[in-house]
Amino acid sequence: MNNKPIRKIVIAGGGTAGWMAAAALGKLLGKRLDITLIESDEIATVGVGEATIPTMIFFHKLLQIDEKAFLKATNGTFKLGINFENWRDVNEDYLHAFGVTGKDCWAAGFQHFWLKGRDKGFSKEFGTYCLERRAAEDNKFQHLPNNGLNYAYHIDASAYAKFLRSFSEKFGVKRLEGKIDKVNTADDLSAINSLTMDNGEVIQGDLFIDCTGFRGLLIEQALHTGYEDWSHWLPCDRAIAVQTEALQAPIPYTRSIAQESGWQWRIPLQNRVGNGLVYCSKYMSDEQAKQFLLENIEGQTLNEPRVIRFRTGRRLKQWNKNCVALGLASGFLEPLESTSIHLIQQGIVRLLRMFPHQGIMQTDIDEYNKQTNFDVEKIRDFIILHYKVTNRKDSQFWRYCQNMTIPKSLAHRIQHFIETGRVFREGNELFDDSWQQVMIGQGLIPEQYHPIVDMMSDEELERFLGQIELNIERTLQGMPIHNAYLDHYCSN
Repeated sequence: MNNKPIRKIVIAGGGTAGWMAAAALGKLLGKRLDITLIESDEIATVGVGEATIPTMIFFHKLLQIDEKAFLKATNGTFKLGINFENWRDVNEDYLHAFGVTGKDCWAAGFQHFWLKGRDKGFSKEFGTYCLERRAAEDNKFQHLPNNGLNYAYHIDASAYAKFLRSFSEKFGVKRLEGKIDKVNTADDLSAINSLTMDNGEVIQGDLFIDCTGFRGLLIEQALHTGYEDWSHWLPCDRAIAVQTEALQAPIPYTRSIAQESGWQWRIPLQNRVGNGLVYCSKYMSDEQAKQFLLENIEGQTLNEPRVIRFRTGRRLKQWNKNCVALGLASGFLEPLESTSIHLIQQGIVRLLRMFPHQGIMQTDIDEYNKQTNFDVEKIRDFIILHYKVTNRKDSQFWRYCQNMTIPKSLAHRIQHFIETGRVFREGNELFDDSWQQVMIGQGLIPEQYHPIVDMMSDEELERFLGQIELNIERTLQGMPIHNAYLDHYCSN
């Protein structure tokens, strides 16, 4: 497609996406590349992606980022999962944890053993058999040997961008302050040639990374890539975010509280709490949403609430010509399962693996887009699951969600689980154990279990379940309270 070697990278936009890209490219390929990031202090970033999932640990190991320094810089806390309140029905909660529940066998997942125990009357609640869930509920945390506890972080996203900027500049990344006035393309739109700044300066590049947020200044406004709208499956189209002072020590999980026309988040940091309301403007106005959020938070507000408008979906291509879109420029899935930063890092790592040193090839573009679409679609289905599988009928919003059509891929997975209790992970999709945690948490109980479970007598099965629970209890006894561990860890 283009045999020109790639030497000059231009990242349009900062924020989490821009500086994650700069950090990875600078650290891992910086000796071969000239990397410039353009951002303007006058353009605010969304900056509310404060909850993460465990894959961030891999990204930081790749970049050799010190965890303690990162936590101090971002006022970070540890996260073991998400507590879903009022999702199954009003006043019914469950916690989706990062760990694996129970023990599988070669033929059947743990849920099959749990199901028979449930039928016999001696299984406890499903989450009882997950260490991460129990630790979250007990407000405990500790690094365990052999990565024995799966965890992620709550962070200040704006502080994270600043932390990565300092990190990136050590590897030669140059930051250019200013606004982009024009994207200069070839006459046939075959490539982006350069960017013209508002002061007239022209920035040449071989590969451009679009991190300009919802605007998609390069990928959409210049290259007209197109957008696939998913709002019929994910109808929420607004969010209001506000920060509050912390009134208690941070807990090691995110709270997701389903409300009449959407859901509310609470994310505990060391120094404050991040709050927000994701809602559907068809059923709630911006003023109603603002008032509702302010009436349902704790502590004094630290900033003015702001409305963020979005449309769920994705660009038809995340890599188009010589432009790769990351973050909000590539599409948007609401942050219900904290996957936003994960998708950014996946896009970056995928680009590194396919980096076009000797020139951009269409086969790489096609493969990149194929893999990205797979990732996004699987996460999309997982998020839709929370809305579709619910007993709530108390508002127009929830009645719409319960009755809406869903993607065939999700409909099959739900029906297969109901009829057989089976959940199969497809390829390298992100979520695995999470599927049965959420389906059972939302109220789906399979009609049967795998016959291999009957190879165990009832007594053996009861001992098997009891031993899992006992091992978890023993581990929990030696674990400190989350905030005490965090204070000690970050002070060393």
